[in-house]
Amino acid sequence: MQPILNSHLNELDEDIFHHFGFTTKSFDFKQKFGDVKFVCVCGSSNRIHNFAISMAKLSGIQLPVENIAGSHARFVLYKVDHILFADHGIGIPSTLILMHEMTKLLHYAGCKDVLFIRLGTCGGLGVKPGTLVMSDRCVNTKLEPYNELCILGKPVRRQTKVDLNAVNELKKLSENLSLQCSVVVGGTITANDFYEEQGRLDGAICSFSQEEKLAYLKSAYDHGIRNLEMEGTAITSHCNSTGHRAILVCVAVVNRLENDQVTISADDFKLFEQLPGKLVGEYLKRNSGLIAR
Repeated sequence: MQPILNSHLNELDEDIFHHFGFTTKSFDFKQKFGDVKFVCVCGSSNRIHNFAISMAKLSGIQLPVENIAGSHARFVLYKVDHILFADHGIGIPSTLILMHEMTKLLHYAGCKDVLFIRLGTCGGLGVKPGTLVMSDRCVNTKLEPYNELCILGKPVRRQTKVDLNAVNELKKLSENLSLQCSVVVGGTITANDFYEEQGRLDGAICSFSQEEKLAYLKSAYDHGIRNLEMEGTAITSHCNSTGHRAILVCVAVVNRLENDQVTISADDFKLFEQLPGKLVGEYLKRNSGLIAR
């Protein structure tokens, strides 16, 4: 699929990145971002900051890591060597805002074929908490490989392919590391909310039974789905449409075939949420994400 280029951008004297808190006149984009090869994103600003710090330490860069985003920005933005780091918030709407502004940034910087990596937490499907799930496909709650938007009142579907070459490289790498956790490759469901679309019985509203919930989740499992989250189709579809690539590396914090609520301890949660970064960090190190010093 050929990337969709927005010709209207050529008509702008200055492009305002409202959610990053800067404009195309704030600095020289090609000089500042022109060497970017990877973009790492996750929902939490604190988590992505900590990951950026860990990569800076690995690269030998002096701390602190500067937040490039403006003081009143919605998102944070860090850069370590050839890697950008940002938070996308929760859900498809917030994530698509981040993706639009991030891919415009890369466009102005002249960066092509950048690999986006989502690191996050998720609900596992038939896998125990603490399991890393790498997505081999990303689907909506109808198990369709599309992200659907309503643009000018008309439905628009965009494909959600992941970079399987990168997924396979990560899987092989995980087998050579002492991660002390299980790693699986499987399908990912991206839902529009945390409760009803993910089949939870503990929301304020619920129109289905335990039996109906389990029938849906078990059917998804039989179709190769191994986790549920809320951002994947936004990231993959946007990358497919703009000439970039995407993968998802998430850690399960609950097995949805057994429970709806996250019952692991705070200590286990803190430990588990660091697992995607350990694998991805090593991958970035081995794939020219960092400058040799």
